[in-house]
Amino acid sequence: MGRVAKIFAIGSAALGVIAPAALANGALHPFERELLQTHNDARRDFGAKPLRWADDLARDARSYAVVLSRKGSLEHSPASTRRGEGENLWQGTDRAFTAGDMIGRFVDEKRYFKPGKFPDVSRTGKWVDVGHYTQIVWPWTEEVGCAVASNDRDEFLVCRYRPTGNIYDWPIAPK
Repeated sequence: MGRVAKIFAIGSAALGVIAPAALANGALHPFERELLQTHNDARRDFGAKPLRWADDLARDARSYAVVLSRKGSLEHSPASTRRGEGENLWQGTDRAFTAGDMIGRFVDEKRYFKPGKFPDVSRTGKWVDVGHYTQIVWPWTEEVGCAVASNDRDEFLVCRYRPTGNIYDWPIAPK
């Protein structure tokens, strides 16, 4: 606990071994670009508008990714601390996955998705089986920011979304 070997700081200078996230000209770092592109590929396939990258969401995500890397396990942050931000979490072996792999795990939930009013949106009967995917393609979400922090074993990805998705009794269906 408390050992953070490195932090991939998306949206500000890196504190670890990877690199600064934002380039001097304001362009996205390649890892950020891949995270955003993978989100937007899923949204395009669903018929939703593309998301914009938000540095403030990435900073929020980074802060919580550090907490998770120190803890060594996943647990959603309290909704009261997110100020209306949605959240997707992922954990995997350090340096074994690309940004596309990480977001791709969420998008893979598409196979269980069925159109409907949230939370009745899963063919399994359990909305948690599609909740990452529905947050990514939620039609009213406009912005995303993500960050990764690592410990000696695992990477912890946190993505934050604004406005949040997965709102009870709201319809969600591809266009």
